[in-house]
Amino acid sequence: MRRSGTDLKNAVLRHFAVAGLVIGLALLIGPGAVFAQSGTPAPDAGKPPAANAADATKDNQRKTDEFVEASQAINGPAGNPECVWLGRRVVRLMWLDDLDTAFRHLDLYDRFGCPGGHVQATFRCLTRFGGQIDPKVAETLSSRIHACWINPGAQPQAAVAANPAAPATAGNAAAAPAASPSPAPSASPAPAK
Repeated sequence: MRRSGTDLKNAVLRHFAVAGLVIGLALLIGPGAVFAQSGTPAPDAGKPPAANAADATKDNQRKTDEFVEASQAINGPAGNPECVWLGRRVVRLMWLDDLDTAFRHLDLYDRFGCPGGHVQATFRCLTRFGGQIDPKVAETLSSRIHACWINPGAQPQAAVAANPAAPATAGNAAAAPAASPSPAPSASPAPAK
């Protein structure tokens, strides 16, 4: 009899020990997991909430103005707001070498009926201005992408000064090859037959 009492006591103690271990682990891991998955960002310590709201309002107004500018400057679907938004994202992702995400966005861009050639021309324009983009300042990339979206045929000032006769091509149009001069008429008359 004595033996069954100790077995029962040991079984109960083991049960409590396992339960205590599980609860202890849950307490150790639980709050860390909750804080790690929290979706609310910490507010900016340096700015009051009113300044954050004013910045957000300014940013939204700037984006709206850019969409209006694009729709007025570009005829056709490349000026539609959804094409402008998706197309500029594709170009940005390509510039940042995130090609997998860029191709997924490009699928959406095509699905909205937006012209793929405009993305190509904008990226070509962006590569021409690559030396003028400061990687530490995100706004230089955004403004250059927008400027190239509006005018894909833009040239850097140094390139324009070096070759002033080079015409800028617009959007999807390819540069026409230069016409070869026709041969000059010969001074001697053609022999009679």
